[in-house]
Amino acid sequence: MAPTETKAAAPAKVSKRVRKDRKKAQKVNKYPQSLLTSGIYRITRKKLVKLRPLPSADAKKKPKKPVTVVKKIGGAKNGGERTVLLRKNKSDRPTRRFARKRPAKSCFRNHKRNIRKTLQPGKILILLAGRHKGKRVVLLKVLQTGLLLVTGPFEVNGCPMRRIEQNYVIATKTSVNLEKLKLPEHINDRYFRRVHPKKNTRKERDIFERKQFKYVASEQRKADQKVVDAQVKAAIKEHKEGKLITRYLKSMFSLRTNMFPHRMLF
Repeated sequence: MAPTETKAAAPAKVSKRVRKDRKKAQKVNKYPQSLLTSGIYRITRKKLVKLRPLPSADAKKKPKKPVTVVKKIGGAKNGGERTVLLRKNKSDRPTRRFARKRPAKSCFRNHKRNIRKTLQPGKILILLAGRHKGKRVVLLKVLQTGLLLVTGPFEVNGCPMRRIEQNYVIATKTSVNLEKLKLPEHINDRYFRRVHPKKNTRKERDIFERKQFKYVASEQRKADQKVVDAQVKAAIKEHKEGKLITRYLKSMFSLRTNMFPHRMLF
């Protein structure tokens, strides 16, 4: 028969948690007051180097590898021996030692152009420099070089198609809708390049001679000016205040007494 006596329950195990000493867990800083804030030290880097322990005298010193070797050579006039490099230089070594390879510079024409947000096609601008300074013109587009392509139109104020830097321009709040404008594809930065006649340097010439070259607009330039001006004038007529804008383009910009440009709204 099975025993009738019940066994006593085993005592519950008591888990003993051992607390780690926080002071032992923390890393001991050799210079506790050296770091004031992030990146700023009380002790300078030069002083920290001096505080470091010097290498002991017993430390093993690695023997230096020989660079040259002395070889005996024959011949009475050759001196009997010669110092030779163990590692011979390359036959095609560069003329300049330690020449660094530098990355190729990108062309200037590929740089990013940062144009002001106010300079949008159709805006009426005030020219501040050049032959036509003071005139009000219409912005056609921004060219690849970052220069602004503007026109008078020529029949209105005598300003032809030309390029100008955005620093020499004031953008007004007045604008014309040029969505229907179609510029010829050949009108770009190369289109405005002037071709000067070649000089014959072999012949004798007077050093005090004045320049005889005078720019004359080509027939192609005149034809393109008429095509562009016709489209711009049509866009001005479609504006609800077309007549007023035409008078505005004809007038010149100037400052009188007690007129401050930085306080004015254009």
